[in-house]
Amino acid sequence: RADYFGSNWPSLDDLFDLMIQILTGIQSTASALTAERTRLDVIAENIAHAQTTRGPDGRPYQRRVVVFETVLQGALGRGASSGPTAEVRVARVQTDPRPPLLVYRPGHPDADANGMVAMPNINVHEEMADLIAASRAYEANLAVVKTARAMAMQTLAIGKR
Repeated sequence: RADYFGSNWPSLDDLFDLMIQILTGIQSTASALTAERTRLDVIAENIAHAQTTRGPDGRPYQRRVVVFETVLQGALGRGASSGPTAEVRVARVQTDPRPPLLVYRPGHPDADANGMVAMPNINVHEEMADLIAASRAYEANLAVVKTARAMAMQTLAIGKR
């Protein structure tokens, strides 16, 4: 023990403060995981409706996008080292304002008198790029949780000695 920490062996209060810092980090990351999961769900919905020309309102499906916000939470810990934490949340899911695409398909049931069909304003390539970015962000946040868990386990092991 003396080799690892030298003469400054941590007190239980120091270990507790370290655990609180790790747990607040996990809390922030967990909120980001939830937000990215919502983003993944919305992207999947957009891809699924890329060819939906008539929704419940009679109009073509409109692409939806997730808007995130950062919320600052108050300190949860009892030590001075524990400060406020930032969480990522979904502020809203809004529709894309771009107009529908007009495509010439005279035999389509939703074609107008000129044979034009209003198609959803969804670019599948754009959605796939967003899907990859959201998936990578989710994986990165998951790696943070796994690392924080390993650090917490090591901290608990130090406290047992």
